[in-house]
Amino acid sequence: MQSDNPVLDGLARFFTDAAGAAQSVRTEVDTFMRQRLEKLVADMDFVPREEFEAVKAMASKARSENERLEARITELEARLGSTQPASDKPVS
Repeated sequence: MQSDNPVLDGLARFFTDAAGAAQSVRTEVDTFMRQRLEKLVADMDFVPREEFEAVKAMASKARSENERLEARITELEARLGSTQPASDKPVS
């Protein structure tokens, strides 16, 4: 809708300019916040997901190996007739 009233035309132009300025400010704030958050995350020294998964897999494998070796030690102690685990035997 177009009007011949210069006051209304001036108000319409003002609000259009204000909306554009508000959009520019929003874009700048978004950019600034994104940069600050990226810096914060970098300073916190987070571990990437891939590294976390790799270490998790290594820990799981080590735990399984430890359980397997513990069972083997128990079996060997049973074969030798030992009733005490090796870690509980007194040191001579």
